[in-house]
Amino acid sequence: MITPTPLMQLVAGVWGFKTLAVGIEFGLFTRLAGGRAITVTEAAAEFGMDERPADLLLAASASLGLLEKAGAGYRNSELAEQFLVEGRPYYFGAQIRYSDLRTYLPWHRIGEALRSNRPLTWDPQQQQSMFDTNDPKMVAEFWDAMFSTSRFTAHALADAYDFGAHHRLLDVGGGAGAFPIELCQRLPQLRATILDLPHVCARAEERIADADLTGRIGTVAGDFLADPTLPDGHDVILLSMIMHDWDEATNRALLARCHAALPSGGAIVISELLLNEERTGPPEAALMGMNMLVETEGGKNYSGAEYAIWLDDAGFVDARVVAFDAPGANGAVVARRP
Repeated sequence: MITPTPLMQLVAGVWGFKTLAVGIEFGLFTRLAGGRAITVTEAAAEFGMDERPADLLLAASASLGLLEKAGAGYRNSELAEQFLVEGRPYYFGAQIRYSDLRTYLPWHRIGEALRSNRPLTWDPQQQQSMFDTNDPKMVAEFWDAMFSTSRFTAHALADAYDFGAHHRLLDVGGGAGAFPIELCQRLPQLRATILDLPHVCARAEERIADADLTGRIGTVAGDFLADPTLPDGHDVILLSMIMHDWDEATNRALLARCHAALPSGGAIVISELLLNEERTGPPEAALMGMNMLVETEGGKNYSGAEYAIWLDDAGFVDARVVAFDAPGANGAVVARRP
């Protein structure tokens, strides 16, 4: 028998997200790192709240798989221990915090975005793009969120696609360097270059130094949308979580510049949340497309088949999709320059 229960689960989706976000805000999972358990009474004292809200927070977090019961107390689940404790290699809390601060409230006006076809998190009449802002706190939150999402995505991509045959990687719009750091730590033969805006390169250089990879990962300050050419001398180009920000014409122009920058036999890797050919899912790709309505002027999520057509038109051959499971992508479209 069909019931409206799935609809109620959608209604409650925002409750689950806000429970997760407040756990990050309070530092709940970081405080419970290493197997520590906490009772309701202890949580109330530690977080400065009455026992009733403490009880509700812990129970709700456990119901979401973030905590598990340990005697009279609660401790981190494996999921929380790996991804919600600050300082862990694949800490995901920065993405949760950014989404809570930046995109959650604008999503309340999604009908406005659908009617106007304009972003909600920035004003195109005042800014050139969503990346053009004078708010240093939000800039820091954004790039930390992108690194947070990208680091495990890079881990999953490296498991799915063999970068071992490559020696020089160009990460176009590489942000703070999550992909080159993950890949260079795995592959001793690999060197990498990050192409991004000057202030982003500065953040990347800090992350690269922290990873002790300054000698193997460099940065080039530039605008991959405006610069007529891309840096050459690389045998693989990575476009990760880049192309969903832009419309088809912009993406096709970028692929043409990638083709020109690669040598014969060079590869291109497009890592994205890919829609199926029917454009009916999966939800993570389709809903990210809705988020592009909130965050960008022309962005949307595309299917692997669409990328394959664009790659073929740009002169690439042998396009194929490599599937994997990660927060920033569910697959990569890979092709080579003949």
